Amino acid sequence: MRAARLLPRLAIAGIAATACLAVQARAADTVVDLTVRPGVTMRYLALAPAGPAKAALILFPGGQGVANIPDQPDTAWAKRGNFLVRARELFRERGLYVVVLDAPSDRKGEAGLGAYRVAPGHAEDIAAAIADVRRRIPGLPVWLVGTSRGTISAVNAAARLTPPRAADGLVLTSTLTGRAPGKNPRPGVAETVYDLDLGAIRQPTLLVYHRADACARTAPGDVPTLQRKLSGAARTDTVAIDGGDAPQSDGCGPLDAHGFLGREAVAVAAIADWILAAKSPQ
Repeated sequence: MRAARLLPRLAIAGIAATACLAVQARAADTVVDLTVRPGVTMRYLALAPAGPAKAALILFPGGQGVANIPDQPDTAWAKRGNFLVRARELFRERGLYVVVLDAPSDRKGEAGLGAYRVAPGHAEDIAAAIADVRRRIPGLPVWLVGTSRGTISAVNAAARLTPPRAADGLVLTSTLTGRAPGKNPRPGVAETVYDLDLGAIRQPTLLVYHRADACARTAPGDVPTLQRKLSGAARTDTVAIDGGDAPQSDGCGPLDAHGFLGREAVAVAAIADWILAAKSPQ
């Protein structure tokens, strides 16, 4: 009888311990509203790993760059959205300090970042985020990781910022290299990474792509040319991903090969392993 009475107590204790761990995990998530310009803030979500962080990643979503980070994000937030955002917990599990960057407050409208992705001011906003992350986790390398249109933002900062304000490395996934269709695509849609000085990038750079990416603007066949244009980088490597789940969005959407659907863990592992093995020149 005594043992029978003990089992419910143990179960309750187990539930309490699980709840405590969940609270601790949520406590490791921080929403930061950073002032980047007079009257302008830029929000980011920081996720700290359970143990000591090995490096920090600043993630740049694609599309319009508007992540709409809520005041209290939970694990369900953006679960079916942008590849990098929905894979954030996978990066954290690899011992990385993960930062999801939102658009600044003056770029949160329908157009989002638009052509601002290639502007010098955008690089300065990112510099403020890099500095704030370094203040929170001193001594760790900070990497910029972009996907799709987010690669334009990451390249902008990598090409314009110099040490000690620059990040330590760069990862580009489903890089936006192809021009928008039409003779005169409107600003905010027309831009590619080639609108920036790729030769000015000095950091080690990893290019990740899916062989079945059907988006004309991120064609896998463009990767060799892109790698050649990164002539000043300390090191460049490529990773090709295969397989995955059946597409659930159009060819340039997040829920298909363009967004590494069903292969998120494989892509994250390749990125994390490369970052942790790479040596920064700075």
